[in-house]
Amino acid sequence: QLQLVESGGGLVQPGGSLRLSCTASAVFLNHYVIGWFRQAPGKEREGVSCIGDLKTYYTDSVKGRFTISRDNTKNTVYLQMNSLKSEDTGVYYCARLRVVTGCRDLIGSWGQGTQVTVSS
Repeated sequence: QLQLVESGGGLVQPGGSLRLSCTASAVFLNHYVIGWFRQAPGKEREGVSCIGDLKTYYTDSVKGRFTISRDNTKNTVYLQMNSLKSEDTGVYYCARLRVVTGCRDLIGSWGQGTQVTVSS
């Protein structure tokens, strides 16, 4: 079973940046659809951004601020987050999916996630 490990979270001031990493071991992520999700306290988990072979998706609230990318040589998918806002705070998870648009149809289970806190 594919296991993905998230890293790169932390505490950052509003307007700051973080880069999250999603890495797989023993399995190549090439051609997989991988998505980043987040869950804020008291809220449902939401799809933030997803990437396939030729397609990417961003939820409206992060367009122009977040960039998803993949480095197949490192078996890693990244989420570069710029101009962070307090509402970006939450636990960020990566997962394998079937559909890029809307980050839909989860395959497998959730990992531990990485905490992102945007606060002054």
